[in-house]
Amino acid sequence: MSEEILKRYELVKKYAQGKRNFAAINLTEVNLSQMNLSKTNLSNATLFVCNLSGANLSEANLTKANLNIARLSSANLKKAILNQATLNVANLVRANLSEAELVEATLVKGELVRVELTLANLRRANLSGADMREANITEANLSQTNLSGVNLRFALAQRTNLEKADLHNADLTKADLEGANFTNAELRQAHLSMANLRNTTFNGANLRWAILNGADLTDADLSNVKLSGANLRGANLTNTKLTNASLVHADLSEANLVRADLVGVDLSGAILTGAKLYEVPRLNLKAEDIVCEWIDVSPNGDRSQVYRFKSSAESKRFFNHQSPIVQIIVDSTLDLKANVALTTTYYHLAKDYDFINRPPSIEVNYQRTILNFRVDSDELLFILAFIVILPFADAKKAQVNIIEIVKNHPLQKINAKILE
Repeated sequence: MSEEILKRYELVKKYAQGKRNFAAINLTEVNLSQMNLSKTNLSNATLFVCNLSGANLSEANLTKANLNIARLSSANLKKAILNQATLNVANLVRANLSEAELVEATLVKGELVRVELTLANLRRANLSGADMREANITEANLSQTNLSGVNLRFALAQRTNLEKADLHNADLTKADLEGANFTNAELRQAHLSMANLRNTTFNGANLRWAILNGADLTDADLSNVKLSGANLRGANLTNTKLTNASLVHADLSEANLVRADLVGVDLSGAILTGAKLYEVPRLNLKAEDIVCEWIDVSPNGDRSQVYRFKSSAESKRFFNHQSPIVQIIVDSTLDLKANVALTTTYYHLAKDYDFINRPPSIEVNYQRTILNFRVDSDELLFILAFIVILPFADAKKAQVNIIEIVKNHPLQKINAKILE
């Protein structure tokens, strides 16, 4: 009888007798396929080139085990402990590792196609170069994990924690990453084209030269993100928060930026031709040397309202837009009682009109008071003026004048709102 068969026989016999402690055992190249090793202690075990395909290792302790080049395809490792284990070039195709502990485990160039890692803990693990196509890592913890060069095409990774993870040059094409956390992650040159990135958090992440064409970033948080040179052609950035992001030389051709927050964004050298920019505040932007022939400002992004720029200087002026202001000049100074009354009135108006989201700045000069109301978009300018004049004696006369101006205003939406 060969040594391999003897080792298998002894293991089966002892397991049947109730023994579960096999710490530091040497099972190199032994065929243990389809075996039931549930809840065994295999910590520090040598399982090099071991065949464990289809084996039941659920809740087993494999801490610091050597599983390099082991075959674990379709194995059941649910709730198994593999902290600091080495599984380099191991075959884990279709293996079940849900709720498993793989803290600081090493799986370099592992085969993890369609692996089940739901709720698994892979904090600080090394999976560089691994093949994880169609893997399920939903709600898994991959914070500070090395995923550089990993193939995660079509992976399911909703609400996964990837904070401070290294995804340099990783392929996440068409992956479902909705609600994932990429805070301060390294995603330089990562491939995220056509990926579902709705409600994701990328705050402080590095996405330089990343490929995001056609990706859905609706409601994502991209504050303080480095997107220099990134490809965002046709990406959906509706309601996306891009505050203080760097988009230097990024390609945003035909990207959907409807209601995106671009305050403080650096767009120097970016391409914006065909971008959808309805209700986009453009405050404190850097827009030097941008390339933009036309933009879509229609509410539905259907090109029903297209604005074509006649020159680069004109497009630069558009993107260096200053916040519109409604200014009310009162030819007298306001005493404390009048100030309190005015403040109270605007407080109640703000509760009914949510676009009155900041108090006016007040400048008091000799026999004159100046109130300045800032608004986020030109479309709200006349509506704001119509409302904030209400506390004053000349309100009715001023509102009549505003209506006359609006009747000839090109933005039909404003006409309807004020005249209804």
